[in-house]
Amino acid sequence: MDDSPHPEASGSDARPLSALPSVGVRVGAFVAICLSGLAGALIGYSLISLQCEGDCGLPLGLGLLVGAVVAAGGMAIVAVLVMRALGEWREVEHRAAAGHAPQ
Repeated sequence: MDDSPHPEASGSDARPLSALPSVGVRVGAFVAICLSGLAGALIGYSLISLQCEGDCGLPLGLGLLVGAVVAAGGMAIVAVLVMRALGEWREVEHRAAAGHAPQ
């Protein structure tokens, strides 16, 4: 009995077809979300610091928080869409390699 995870798999990609993205893709998405949150926080802080005079601790903190959350949330949506597109692309390539793709 063959212990390979996917008997039809050939080549370097012997991993079974799954909707779960690879670890590298997930790490890349996490890093992109973190960097986007940092950039959003800097933009929010800068926006408030340019407009506020005097004691601006609370407005600066809110600008920092709102900027970070909005930017990270937007990037999270983009990252999920990219990972889903990569999964669909891998499925299409798998079908084409198996000879089941439309001609």
